[in-house]
Amino acid sequence: MVNEIKLFDFKGNQVRTVVIGSEPYFVGKDVATAIGYLNTRKAIKDHVNPKYQREERIVTPSGVQTMTVISEPGIYQLAGQSKLPSAEPFQDWVYEQVLPSIRKDGAYLAPKTAEEWLNNPDLMIDVLTRYKQSQKEIQRLYDENAVMAPKADYTDKMLSNPGLETTSMIAKNYGYSAVQFNRLLYGFKIQFRQGGTWVLYSKYQDKG
Repeated sequence: MVNEIKLFDFKGNQVRTVVIGSEPYFVGKDVATAIGYLNTRKAIKDHVNPKYQREERIVTPSGVQTMTVISEPGIYQLAGQSKLPSAEPFQDWVYEQVLPSIRKDGAYLAPKTAEEWLNNPDLMIDVLTRYKQSQKEIQRLYDENAVMAPKADYTDKMLSNPGLETTSMIAKNYGYSAVQFNRLLYGFKIQFRQGGTWVLYSKYQDKG
């Protein structure tokens, strides 16, 4: 099956996306190039867990090609921990512009898909169930992350601590700068940027 793509532009770099089973995927080479990696294949191999990438047939000007695409958690792994100058702006762009444009109420619905859902409620239930499972997997990324996992007990204590600690203090305990740590929390959907300020999502606002 050949998947239809949707094109986006990040500072002159074309980024192709495709929706597979209601979940958006990004052409890995495009993402790595936009972030600034010189060896895109190596970047994907080194930074993206195999379970967050897959091979898909994509339509290109030169014909149908099989390409590596990466899921939303893969985007976090490729961009969220990179020190390249375009990494943070790229991640912001994905979460603030790209995903909202291909999702509606938490899931992407192409016109054809919407019609299929209306004609087949069981299909809609199946897709939403799988989407819910994929979102749970994204949330679990926080616990599964190899860097963060050894400090899980510390994280639990911090979230339950009624006192306050600065981002810089918390980041230092993990070996990150404040900027990197804010990007990390952003990637895990714990906080979002409002103007020039990072704000916790409501479900985390009373967690320390």
